[in-house]
Amino acid sequence: MATLQELLAQKAAIEKQIIETQRQERTDAIARVRALMAEYGLSAADIAGKAAPMLRKPEGRKVAPKYRNPETGETWSGRGLQPKWLKAALEDGRNISDFAL
Repeated sequence: MATLQELLAQKAAIEKQIIETQRQERTDAIARVRALMAEYGLSAADIAGKAAPMLRKPEGRKVAPKYRNPETGETWSGRGLQPKWLKAALEDGRNISDFAL
């Protein structure tokens, strides 16, 4: 039967092997990824998920306003939540068509 000292030495040796194996596998994985990137002409931005401009979905398109508050000039496109000024006016009995542009 092994002594505590021997078992601790074995544990330390195994932990060292684990760290070395992890380091080597990581190095190998990086080399494989670099080879694939070179083969397919990929960049780090491609890998990070930043698509090419022609493949990217348009973001932040402005929509023309459909409704205007005549008192303040505030506008609303009709998308998303109704603004407070419109909601209050509708609760007061006004019609949404009163604010249409």
